[in-house]
Amino acid sequence: MNNVRDYFELVSDTLRRLPPEPIERIVACLRQARAANRRIFVFGNGGSSANASHFVNDMVKSTVRPDQPRFKLICLSDNVPTLTAYANDVSYDVIFAEPMAALAEPGDVALALSGSGNSPNVLKAMDVAKEMELTRIGLTGFAGGKLKDKCDVCVIVPSDSMQVIEDAHLVILHSVFLAVR
Repeated sequence: MNNVRDYFELVSDTLRRLPPEPIERIVACLRQARAANRRIFVFGNGGSSANASHFVNDMVKSTVRPDQPRFKLICLSDNVPTLTAYANDVSYDVIFAEPMAALAEPGDVALALSGSGNSPNVLKAMDVAKEMELTRIGLTGFAGGKLKDKCDVCVIVPSDSMQVIEDAHLVILHSVFLAVR
């Protein structure tokens, strides 16, 4: 990567190669969750956590319609005291799984973001989501990691650059937001 323009081209090329079908399935899942007043739990680490929080902000604030139920989204990485209590007292691997287990009900949705698809705490949360009969959605990159096999719907960004993957995840989330609002 020699300059800014090269990076822009790399991101543009990656976005053009995204498969639209799983993204359209995510839109359908979230519309269904809204209609049924289901909760949507969103989570990830690092940049993925920031993207998860951003998505929840967009969806909670900017999708309010008088003729439709409100979306019920929770970003599991936004409650830092709970996250650090589980990390310190139990294990970092359960920081998403335990709060979701306390709040979720069958029919809710788990939306996991993991650039590598191999974050142990994300994978553990998806195992809990399956046990609790949640719809499981994943956004990942590289070759999908272990996350791809733990999802009902998964988008694998065709890249091996974490920065490109995180940029693409935000574009995907913005496209979903615009489609459901």
